[in-house]
Amino acid sequence: MKIATFSHRLRHADWSTLGRGLAAFGSAELITRVVRIAAIVVIARQVSPTVMGAAALALSLFELVRVLANAGIGQRIIAAPQPALEAVCNTAHRLFWAWCGCVAIVQLAVAAVLYAVFGMHDISAMLAVLSGVYLFMPAGLVQVFLLMREERFGVIARVGATQTICDHVFTLLLVLAWPSAWAIVLPKLLTAPLWLILVRRNRSWKPCPLAGYAPARSFLGFGLGVLISDMANVARAQIDKLVVGALFGVEALGIYYFAFNAGLGITTSFVMALGNVLFPYICAAAHWPDRQRRCRQGLVMAVVVFLPILIAQVGLAHLYVPLIFGDQWRDAAPLVSILGLGAIPMIFAAVASAWLRAQNRPATEAGIASAATVAALGGLAAFATFGLTLAATAYVAGLAAVMIPAALYYLFFSATPEQTATIHGSYA
Repeated sequence: MKIATFSHRLRHADWSTLGRGLAAFGSAELITRVVRIAAIVVIARQVSPTVMGAAALALSLFELVRVLANAGIGQRIIAAPQPALEAVCNTAHRLFWAWCGCVAIVQLAVAAVLYAVFGMHDISAMLAVLSGVYLFMPAGLVQVFLLMREERFGVIARVGATQTICDHVFTLLLVLAWPSAWAIVLPKLLTAPLWLILVRRNRSWKPCPLAGYAPARSFLGFGLGVLISDMANVARAQIDKLVVGALFGVEALGIYYFAFNAGLGITTSFVMALGNVLFPYICAAAHWPDRQRRCRQGLVMAVVVFLPILIAQVGLAHLYVPLIFGDQWRDAAPLVSILGLGAIPMIFAAVASAWLRAQNRPATEAGIASAATVAALGGLAAFATFGLTLAATAYVAGLAAVMIPAALYYLFFSATPEQTATIHGSYA
């Protein structure tokens, strides 16, 4: 009976909004990838591996610190009931400025340590300069999450694509004129004002003190859960490289890094787009049955649309890897296929994440993300003695063993209508 009811609801679901959102992000990603490939070709011909390594280190540290900015503040704007929206936006605006200021201080502290302790003067200077990005972010973040709340995914995708394309164009011009690590790093700061201008042009908003302010405590618990979850995901995506490098050596790390980006890296953008679209799509439904239907609808659409692409990517890796990337990478094709399979549990995780955040349960999401990180990295380390291929298989198996059962449990067996009410009650 439950299966028949579920099938009936899916047949009568409105797929257009979700489909348009995924299509918008997908087309924007396709355009930016073409520009990115062109930029990589030019950069590789203009700078040395040493210069590339310095820029990569600075940008990697920047990305690791920037994850702290994902404190779940904006998700409260998306989930807020309409009567409380202005008050929530007012508080979020203040919190964005305070939190981004704290993240900037953390980044400057990391830069100081690199300068004083490790003697990395150029990299510390780059990291210090990149902290200027946090001066622009708070002025546009409320607008971004309002756009997401309004399901204007096409606008968000265009803004992101425009910023990324300009980033690559600036990089090309700077590299041709000044072939250095700074030429690769500076565009991240130079495009921040452009992002702010585009966001504010597409969605006007300013604080309204007369509307009052939502209690800051309604953001804190939720934000902590989101932050822990994001940090666990970043750790899983970065620490595996350190484990491989320590256990297998630099050459094996190079093969693994290539396979990870050619396999799982290609699908990561789709998974991120799915999460960005699905959370506001679920929150836009006011009633429990509609929210539940929209979440399950997102899972079905993701599997139906993505599974054929994944099968082709995994099954044809032995053909396209040497054809596109060169014959020297032919032996990495099996590793590309194995790591590409990691996209399946990540899709389930993205849907479960959107569902749990819409239910005001970020702590549960953080627990799942942390468990998946431990299982994946633990599998990678435990099976390292059997070779890189089996270690990568254990990494993917660890993800699947945690993420897929957890997602199915919370989507189909755990949720109750009363939990949705806690979202609205938390703003009182």
